[in-house]
Amino acid sequence: MAFALITGASAGIGRELAHLFARDGHDVVLVARSKDKLEALAAELRGAHGRTAHVVPADLADPAAPTAIFAAVETLGAEVEFLVNNAGFGTHGPFVELDPERELAMVQVNIAALLHLSRLFLPGMVARGRGRVLNVASTAGFQAGPLMATYYATKAFVISFSEAIAHELEGTGVTVTAHCPGATATDFAQTAGNDVSRLFQGGAKVASAREVAEHAYHAMMRGKTLAIHGLMNRIGAFSVRLSPRAVVTSIAGRLNARAE
Repeated sequence: MAFALITGASAGIGRELAHLFARDGHDVVLVARSKDKLEALAAELRGAHGRTAHVVPADLADPAAPTAIFAAVETLGAEVEFLVNNAGFGTHGPFVELDPERELAMVQVNIAALLHLSRLFLPGMVARGRGRVLNVASTAGFQAGPLMATYYATKAFVISFSEAIAHELEGTGVTVTAHCPGATATDFAQTAGNDVSRLFQGGAKVASAREVAEHAYHAMMRGKTLAIHGLMNRIGAFSVRLSPRAVVTSIAGRLNARAE
């Protein structure tokens, strides 16, 4: 039985993606830290859409988590046709003042776990000749980001990694999509601490988790390699390629600074 496995499924974009998969007739494996939230979502999906929903609680900051998730899926007998690497978090502030353990945990969740899960599940997809991987990146990945240096760098990795393996997998029946939302109304900003930044306080349009999830879902289903949500975000991503990097970095730093 083919499943969609979604990390970071308990809230925000991940939660909305779970509903989209279930709505369209796909069974799901839900992964996040909170077992209670996952169980509540699983019951909601079963009731609303009549789909099978398995719960695999895991903290992707633990390097052993991807292997444990893969083993749990094998025990369930669930064939993962859709892998959604959505889990991630950010921090805010000057790098030299941030908790180094928190920064390393971010690299583990945003990069290492995504890479590890992809490596574990992709061979099965290739062997079956079908599959979709959705890696949730960010428009942050197109430039350096002062005051969110590690987060921006992790999302640059996600974009580059996704584009590379998408190219490698051409002709296999398996696609990889890097989806890049801009500012989105989830608990990400509050958790990261950048909800006080000019980006969020300056009146810029903040997308809903639902509309971002819809855009990501359809891009993945079409097999699109790189998808950027929102016209202004697409213009911005293109413009940074034409602008001096120092200028782009300076602008990002001003947007990430605390609003006066």
